[in-house]
Amino acid sequence: MRSSTLVIAGRFTIVGVVALLASACYKGRFEECTRRGQELQGQLDQANTRNQELDEQVQALTADNGTLSDRLRALGEDVSELRAREGQLSTDLEAAQRRAEELARRERAAADRLNTMRSMLGRFRDMIASGRLRVRIVRGRMVIEMSSNILFDSGSADLSTQGEETLAEVAAVLRDIPNREFQVAGHTDNVPIRLSRFRDNWHLSTSRALEVVQYLQEQGVDPRHLSATGYSEFAPATSNDSEDGRAANRRIEIVLMPNLDELPDLSSLEQEIGSTP
Repeated sequence: MRSSTLVIAGRFTIVGVVALLASACYKGRFEECTRRGQELQGQLDQANTRNQELDEQVQALTADNGTLSDRLRALGEDVSELRAREGQLSTDLEAAQRRAEELARRERAAADRLNTMRSMLGRFRDMIASGRLRVRIVRGRMVIEMSSNILFDSGSADLSTQGEETLAEVAAVLRDIPNREFQVAGHTDNVPIRLSRFRDNWHLSTSRALEVVQYLQEQGVDPRHLSATGYSEFAPATSNDSEDGRAANRRIEIVLMPNLDELPDLSSLEQEIGSTP
């Protein structure tokens, strides 16, 4: 009986030791787990904090990206506008250069024309001094004027001897002027023609102009640079109210015509006419 009691007591003692050992082990594991859990919680809190910081950085970068996109878009618009302005400036510059070149060309042509007129004037000085002709500038054109009384008999379109001599001297000057058109214009006074083979002053002025053109051609002036026209009484140099005035209006004029490169550029007008339905 006593021995059984001892056995039972011994068994309880062993169980207690085991329980105590188990309890101590569990407590150690629990503390370790707790500590580990706290460490993990700390790491999680740090991760959450870092994640929040990253979210804030992402939001800031997104905002910066939007701002940068707006700036790039505005810059692109500015660049496009600058390119458009650059293109317009280039076009304007080319147009200005063309205008400058055209102006320079016209200035050279004007200088050449002035030199030609001065040369002609110098060679005509003796004839001017003798009263056989005079030189005038009319509407920017040089006009060589000769009285019909020197070139023709009254009511006639046949050159007189003095007329032929005068025109021969004029032809010697005109022959030496290259690339220039000459228009011979006949003029009369306002007195109607009577007892003449010419029907009226139109026929007389035109016939005299033609006679001068043909004689200049005979004297070696290039006929391709000659033309003839008659103005009758309708382009008087002065009044027909006096005999002196009527005598001044009976005249032959040789007009230095402008070359094509001296005329205004009408190419744009030509395009407009061509596009008109």
